[in-house]
Amino acid sequence: MRIHDNTIFIPGATSGIGLALAVRLHSEGNHVIVGGRRTELLAQIARQYPGIDTVRIDVADAADVDRAAAEVLERFGGVNVLITMAGLMRAENLRDRGFLPTAVTEVHTNILGPLRLVSAFVEHIVAQPQATIITVSSGLAFTPMATTPTYSASKAAIHSFTDSLRLQLAGTGVEVLELAPPAVQTDLMPGQADAEWAMPLDGFVDEVMSLLPSATREILVENVKPLRFAESAGNRDDLMAALAHQAH
Repeated sequence: MRIHDNTIFIPGATSGIGLALAVRLHSEGNHVIVGGRRTELLAQIARQYPGIDTVRIDVADAADVDRAAAEVLERFGGVNVLITMAGLMRAENLRDRGFLPTAVTEVHTNILGPLRLVSAFVEHIVAQPQATIITVSSGLAFTPMATTPTYSASKAAIHSFTDSLRLQLAGTGVEVLELAPPAVQTDLMPGQADAEWAMPLDGFVDEVMSLLPSATREILVENVKPLRFAESAGNRDDLMAALAHQAH
């Protein structure tokens, strides 16, 4: 991916990995547009980081994605990079039928959200002379955590979808990349922001930025590789058991 002189839309970037990546990409000479549901956070980002633009968007709402996409393309017509960052992660007890509402919410955000975004932007992106679509999965797409089953499954779906998207866009000039983070010190889950088992946010973004220029398929920091390649290494069951224990 070209690391500068892009116009980049990042929905779901009002905090955590998304915001940190948006700020770093902006500092590299890109025009960055951050999307999110909460207008107060968007206003705060605009004040704190002059030059970063913001657009309200709820990726769980199909009509709102269409509305926001039209706004983005009208205001910033040269968008050539889309990073589908939005995601929710919640614990679920599959022995209790009450897990279903949480699961449905995660599916709407984590699977349908990125699909809606790709649908809304793909024709515009394909028409750009140099463009990139980056989806965001997780190390848990490959080695799931039993306490967050729908999140893990949703990220596996995004991995599969990204592989198909890459093949269908072959020959168009659009790069399709998949960012698969490990656990990073953010507020994605309670207690994760300060957890010793999670990777420091700054270190994660440093490594991602160093990998972006040469990435061709997946963007994998060193910390995520044990999860990504556990099946081929033959220790996937052991890692799943360790993840389940870590969550308690």
